[in-house]
Amino acid sequence: MNDMNWPMVWMVLALVALGAAISLPVTAILCKLGKRLGTLDSSGAIGHSKTLRGLPNVGGVGIFLAIALPMGGGLLGLLLLDQTTLSEWIPGIAEHLPRLTQGSETTMASIKTAWAMLGGMLVLHLMGLVDDRKSINPLVKLFVQIAVAATLTIWFDVRLLSVLGTTLSIIVTVLWIVTIINAINFMDNMDGLAAGVSAIAASLFIAACLVNHQWFIAATLALLLGGLIGFLVFNFPPAKIFMGDGGSLVIGFVLAVLTARTTFYDPSQDDYPLGGGWYGVFMPVIVLAIPLYDLVTVTLLRLRQGRNPLVGDQQHFSHRLVQRGLSKRGAVIVIWSAAAVTGIGGVALGRLDAWQAALVGGQTLLVLLMIALLEHASRKITVKDNQV
Repeated sequence: MNDMNWPMVWMVLALVALGAAISLPVTAILCKLGKRLGTLDSSGAIGHSKTLRGLPNVGGVGIFLAIALPMGGGLLGLLLLDQTTLSEWIPGIAEHLPRLTQGSETTMASIKTAWAMLGGMLVLHLMGLVDDRKSINPLVKLFVQIAVAATLTIWFDVRLLSVLGTTLSIIVTVLWIVTIINAINFMDNMDGLAAGVSAIAASLFIAACLVNHQWFIAATLALLLGGLIGFLVFNFPPAKIFMGDGGSLVIGFVLAVLTARTTFYDPSQDDYPLGGGWYGVFMPVIVLAIPLYDLVTVTLLRLRQGRNPLVGDQQHFSHRLVQRGLSKRGAVIVIWSAAAVTGIGGVALGRLDAWQAALVGGQTLLVLLMIALLEHASRKITVKDNQV
């Protein structure tokens, strides 16, 4: 920590406050405006099993703006403002400005990628807003997600595991982005759940980026975290507003793309920010283990029942906890806690020795196994009690 650029650390923390300062008032306005305009909870796709509540489901607008406005403003600043002005506004960025404003081909490509990411966020946000009003066919939504992910992966070099070769790396990255988008979307099934778990994940990813000196990825994650905090003020159970697909698709996309950038692995550079350990690429899998557990288990349940895995129901991890006796708020807090427990070990994964990283991976698998066994055992008890 002695070589930490503290002005940049404070900048990242300030961006958390900025994101919250945008999200909080916007969400407060949407709570009232949403009811007046009738932008309320909707039934979703045909066959979607849910209990409708008379609450607005446009809270994702506040989260989107908390990220998009500062991010777009920052990119415009790099184009329009001189280095002296930027240095005065953000002292810690001074040493990075020559590289950003007169940058190499690699740096300019990163800036173009940031613009493309902003465009992808907008596409998914607009699709989500439309879907929250009038349901879009799940396959159409999946196709758009794949198209956005493929665009960033193929034309803007957002890649996981480039050592696998171009084609395989593209396939793996597209699958990762689409999987995380849907994992967060699936988790948006109970008050405060998706926003809370995403906030925990964003906090852990920020910690990893700060340790690895990945300042600009940390800055974008900070905006996401601030946006989620501002939204959670009104979404913590009992909620006054929902994020809807206009929020969950954006959150999943941002987390997926930024983790792909964070864990890029270059085995030729021992001092690469990842830390040199190839197993560091599993850091986002460990941090997002609980959303992935929910995605996998609910998908398997639906397939076993002969149902479309893309059509929602009340069989998510949170619902299963409530069926076993927890209150909804209790289920949310348990899942938040589980996400923190599994995620903390992933923060410094790439900087650990191989045996230490194996312990972190084993710990994560044991936590998930324990959850699965407890779910199975408590299901037997619940079924037996219902038959008595």
